[in-house]
Order: sequence, then structure tokens, then C-alpha cells
Amino acid sequence: MTHRTIDLVADLGESFGDWSMGDDAALLEILSSANVACGFHAGDPRVMDRTVAECVRRGVAVGAHPAFPDLVGFGRRAMDLTGYEVRTDVVYQLGALRAVAAYHGAEVVHLAPHGRLGNLVATRQDYADAVVDAVRHVDPSLRILAQDGCLADAARADGIAVGIVGIVDRAYEDDGTLVPRSQPGAVLHDAGEIAERALRMVLEGVVISRAGTVVPVDCDSILLHGDSPEAVAVAQRIRAGFETNGIAIAAPGRRA
Repeated sequence: MTHRTIDLVADLGESFGDWSMGDDAALLEILSSANVACGFHAGDPRVMDRTVAECVRRGVAVGAHPAFPDLVGFGRRAMDLTGYEVRTDVVYQLGALRAVAAYHGAEVVHLAPHGRLGNLVATRQDYADAVVDAVRHVDPSLRILAQDGCLADAARADGIAVGIVGIVDRAYEDDGTLVPRSQPGAVLHDAGEIAERALRMVLEGVVISRAGTVVPVDCDSILLHGDSPEAVAVAQRIRAGFETNGIAIAAPGRRA
């Protein structure tokens, strides 16, 4: 018996030129949605094209994964941009991925800011408003994937659909933000532990912070990072745990 349906998402298309990142082919057999890098932190026209083509072939929903213009730092460094710069950077990246998707007869259905931009839109109102402004003017039917915070609130206030993500392979602070990657223990690697966290997020709506506090996470999407060596094993454990517990995996709009 199915208790509920969850969207299982990973960041994909994060290779660049001859440099390969992650096992996208294996992950696409497990996921329901993909956040596809749009060229600013990773990805290039060929990588984007191949990634979208594989998503279409396997029935995986395509989402944009815009980032700070930080190719060297993989989008994980803070950049002091203006709201105008954030908005135009997001429009540029979203437009590129929409064109690639259109070539393959598909659509971009969601947007999930990457890396440091994804962290800051939860706490910086100007960045959150910039992302919402970009989505509103380019395609207001897009669903924004985000943690609870400024971006989710601004999107809802503007009538844009929101998917709250539980980020299972990252440690949380007591306030629901992520532990910075520069700190020890910020990234989790044990597939069993991560799969247990995913189940708890879905079935109980909570995650345990690194200080041991129970933090509410009312998520309808579970996100894992595709660039880690254990990403495929983690995704397999999560999917198996969901199936055992009657949790269906599907992207919104593709649910029975």
C-alpha cells in the first residue's frame, strides 16, 4: 500500500568538456527528476544536450540548476552579486536549458538554485526575489525547488509552485540551514545513514541537526548530490527503503 509519493532528485550534467563528474547514467535509472547544470558552475552545451537527451529517453523530469558564475569553484563560493545580476544570470541559464530541452521535444519543469546561490536564497531576500522575478517572467508554470526560507516564501507569495527539498546527504544546523561545506561533517557519506535520514524526512517530517536537535522538514522532494563517489549506492538505498515502506517515487505531474 502506497502511503505517499515523493520526488527523488539529484544534480546531474555536472561534467565539463573532457572532465567527467558523477555517474549520471546509473543515477537516471533510479531518479524521478534531475537538476541539470546550465553552464555556470558545470556543464557545457554538449553535456547539457546529452543529459537532457538521457532524461527524455528514461522519462526523468528536467529541471534547471542555475548557479553563481563560478566554474572554477563549482558554484560553491559566495559571490557578492546584486539582485539584478542574480536575476539576469538565472534568466540566461534557464533560457539555455529551455532551448536544449525544446530541441529534444521536452520542457524544463522546475528550477533549483545550485550551491552557494541555493544556500543564500534561503536567507537573502534580494536573491530570493531575483530568482522569483526570473521565473515569473520566463515561465511562471515552473516549480521552484528550495529549502524553507526566503525563496520558498517569495515564490508562494507570487503564486509560483514550490517543492520543499530534504537534502539527505548534508548536515543541518538547528535553524534548518545547511552546515557550510568548509566545516567538518558537513557532507555525509554513509549510504545506510543517508537512507535512514531520507525515510525519516518523508515519514516523520524531521531531520536531526548536527547538534542533535529535531528540525522540521516538511518535504515533498528528496535531493542528493550526484557528484559524490557514493551517489549511486545512496540513491539505490533510498529507493529500496522507499519501496519497502510504500513510498512511491515520481515527479509532480507524472503521478498515478
